[in-house]
Amino acid sequence: MTIRIAQLSCGTEYSGVQYEIENAARSVGAKIVYPDVSYADVKAALDRFGMKPRSSQLQLMIARAASLADRKYDADAVFVTTCFRCAEAALVRNELRRFIQDNTRLPVVTYSFTERLKASQLLTRMEALVTIVTRKELLARERQTGLTAGIDSGSSTTKAVIMRDNEIIGKEWTGSGDVIQSATQVLEAAMKQAGVELKDIEAIGTTGYGRFTLGKHFNAKLVQEELTVNSKGAVWLADRQRGEATILDIGGMDNKAITVRDGVPDNFTMGGICAGASGRFLENTARRMKIDIADLGRYAVKGDWRNAKMNSYCTVFGIQDLVTQLGDGKSFEDVAAAACHSVAEQVYEQQLQEIDVRHPIIEVGGTSLNAGLVKAVGEVLGEPPIVPKDSQYIGAVGGALLSSGFL
Repeated sequence: MTIRIAQLSCGTEYSGVQYEIENAARSVGAKIVYPDVSYADVKAALDRFGMKPRSSQLQLMIARAASLADRKYDADAVFVTTCFRCAEAALVRNELRRFIQDNTRLPVVTYSFTERLKASQLLTRMEALVTIVTRKELLARERQTGLTAGIDSGSSTTKAVIMRDNEIIGKEWTGSGDVIQSATQVLEAAMKQAGVELKDIEAIGTTGYGRFTLGKHFNAKLVQEELTVNSKGAVWLADRQRGEATILDIGGMDNKAITVRDGVPDNFTMGGICAGASGRFLENTARRMKIDIADLGRYAVKGDWRNAKMNSYCTVFGIQDLVTQLGDGKSFEDVAAAACHSVAEQVYEQQLQEIDVRHPIIEVGGTSLNAGLVKAVGEVLGEPPIVPKDSQYIGAVGGALLSSGFL
């Protein structure tokens, strides 16, 4: 079965990125398709939307979205993409994403491309769309059975979890180095804590940047991208597997915002303009302030970001802002709070504008252990997020949970 991903786009041929999009889809066994519409369909769709963009390709996007909503064209998922330079396209892209979600149950991802787009940048997104379509029943699982392990090979840290009959019985993490060596270290530590041996484990699930290498090394039953695995781990840890929620994962290199319905993702966005909106910026901030990253959050909770504002999107210029604020005699507490608020604000502007935020908001990943960042996210969004116990282990938990479906 070939998964059909309907592409709604503007400027992909002009920018020379269409081949990269199709190549990314092919690499995960999917096919890019384009809903058929007539000139009359375009006119009717524009009247229906009450907007008429100047670009004929944007008009075509609207008509194709209407065709999907009216079930006139069969597709399994939707990829909405436009050039990041065009403000009108950004508006249309967001409205179409909302329209498709309101009128279909198709998983959808939006993306703002540049002329330097490569297929590898889209691989995780395309893989996630395919996973949602082909493994919906697996993603809807609410319980883990048997004895399984999950390994999350992330950009900053590597985590392992051992689960038995829907309970975590062993866990460990370390900084990411050599992929296999780091994973072996945390897996052995987690097994020791759980009192089990490798031969006892019935299934292993791997995720993260090193998932393919680890999947082959450990003969894993599940090798899956982090968007779907992380969302599964998040809703399980937060006990929100029924109903709707938004998962926010501010990572070391990129961020993920995922909406779920009954445990299954239906819209997600990842990435960002710069590392200034990620955990890496907080690491650089702590290093410049000569404090441990674990202390940054404690300082931030006591400070007021309004006393030391940082407005840069770039991690380099952000550190310049930080140096300036410290030079002006601002307190460590206020500077730490400003750094956390800057990340939260940029995540809101870059990621959360690409989805319709559903409540509750579940904040996960290693940065969710930073109390200052959690406080800042709550201030920006107007409500405190849920931070479940073991929130940094979402990928490993999701891997252990989902791999039990192969027993």
